[in-house]
Amino acid sequence: MRAFDFAPLYRSTVGFDRLFSLLDQGLDGATPGYPPYNIERTGDNAYRVSVAVAGFNESELSIVAKENTLTIRGEKNAKEEEKRGEVLYQGIAARTFERAFQLADYVQVKGANLENGLLHVDLVREIPEAKKPRSIPINGKSNGSTVIESQKAA
Repeated sequence: MRAFDFAPLYRSTVGFDRLFSLLDQGLDGATPGYPPYNIERTGDNAYRVSVAVAGFNESELSIVAKENTLTIRGEKNAKEEEKRGEVLYQGIAARTFERAFQLADYVQVKGANLENGLLHVDLVREIPEAKKPRSIPINGKSNGSTVIESQKAA
């Protein structure tokens, strides 16, 4: 049960629909804890998402980056399950999963590798030059006098 009703805010705001939907979901709409993951900062504009995918190989995993969402999906092949024989106890989860991460603007996926049961996805934030802040010079007496002096010398 949610504590706040965001319906009146939908009528008076533009462009915040996704934010209110995320807030509206609350604990009931939260993603499950499988598989566990870490998000690390590896540099000023570099990040790494590490997902524990023990028991999965590269052919059973897929990574899709679409718009501002990174989706990691794992699906076990049923044929391999039949070959193994009878399982007496299964403590390693081998169920299908899908984990989605919302990426900030200008965050790009640079690569991924599978190592020791962990899937590492490297991300980097590359802000285009046109979007970076730039310094605007102020034309004053000192700047104007240098221009006039350079014209007299020519």
